[in-house]
Amino acid sequence: MKESGNRKAFRLALGSVLTLGLATAASQAEAKPTWEGHEKCYGVAKKGMNDCHNAEHRCGGRGKEDGAPNEWVFMPEGSCEKIVGGSLKPKKD
Repeated sequence: MKESGNRKAFRLALGSVLTLGLATAASQAEAKPTWEGHEKCYGVAKKGMNDCHNAEHRCGGRGKEDGAPNEWVFMPEGSCEKIVGGSLKPKKD
């Protein structure tokens, strides 16, 4: 039984999309970031630029003010406490 042109084109397109998806997933797995050599730095994040959750929210980018004492960003080890307001532990409001 011979395939119609449209069906064959669809199968080729689908195969291409699946191949591209697998290749993208493999390259992203290799590019996985490492946080070795970094530490959480509290009190220095700009509004909406925090890296992760705290007691008030569960997502990065949700900080409501500049320099919030309970918001943090990853920084290279040893650099946090060199910044005015930087702390390795969350501060009380």
